[in-house]
Amino acid sequence: MAGALLAGAAAAPASASPPPSVAPAVAAELPPDGDTVASPPGANDWNCRPGAAHPRPVVLVHGTFANRYENWLTLSPLLKGLGYCVFALDYGTVPGVTSSGSGLLLPIGGLGPVPESAAQLARFVDLVRNATGAAEVDIVGHSQGGMLPNYYLKFLGGASKVGRLVGLAPSNHGTTLDGITNLVPYFPGVADLIYTVCQACRDQAVGSGFNKVMASRPDTVPGVSYTVVSTVFDEVVTPWRTQFLSGPDVDNEVVQQHCPVSLVEHVGIAFSPTALHLVTNALDPAHATPVLCG
Repeated sequence: MAGALLAGAAAAPASASPPPSVAPAVAAELPPDGDTVASPPGANDWNCRPGAAHPRPVVLVHGTFANRYENWLTLSPLLKGLGYCVFALDYGTVPGVTSSGSGLLLPIGGLGPVPESAAQLARFVDLVRNATGAAEVDIVGHSQGGMLPNYYLKFLGGASKVGRLVGLAPSNHGTTLDGITNLVPYFPGVADLIYTVCQACRDQAVGSGFNKVMASRPDTVPGVSYTVVSTVFDEVVTPWRTQFLSGPDVDNEVVQQHCPVSLVEHVGIAFSPTALHLVTNALDPAHATPVLCG
């Protein structure tokens, strides 16, 4: 699935910079890799101002070996259609590891050290807050992108700037390196990167120094609501129950609890109707609806 999405994205137009109406100071603050690929449909309208129904913009954080375009082709327009201001960044890119350097059709991210990527997220959140006037954002992330925001919350002062964190198959407590290699069939050309330039792969391995730092503090921070959406067929972040968080204001969900016939796995969860319904319910619990099986 992801390979097909990458192929389709190859023909996408170059990423658009913020429109001229955005103040030059805001445009200048964009992360240096913030326009690596095109924005997914519905994302990065820097003129968007949150309404009363959805006062917090939503920031989308892609996973390892991914980018904002292919990871959020489904969720971004869905949230935009529901009235959210939606923003998505690319992070964790490594110079030279692009379509010409790796054989991939699009540049990929999620490779750099997780703390550095979390710092990029911190800058992007501040950019979104400054542009929209919102005091807080909500964050939705997939895989590594569901875990690294928690580093931002725990260690980089993000707790006062985030209302909700929703993780789709997040690597919250690490995984085996064998699990990371199961991403290879979805992203041809990345096999050699796992053991070379992908520091994030090593950070996510069970027992890594990074995971020991994460474990030195509780799973959650006060004031933030957490939702984890997992699938029993996850072959990348394993065992899948390690994705769950412990603490107050945590909702750990499993796709198959709502749709027993679903065979969705790690990459596909970002496109699963059931999983994305759980995401929209988590972002707006006051208006949650019965979850559809799909």
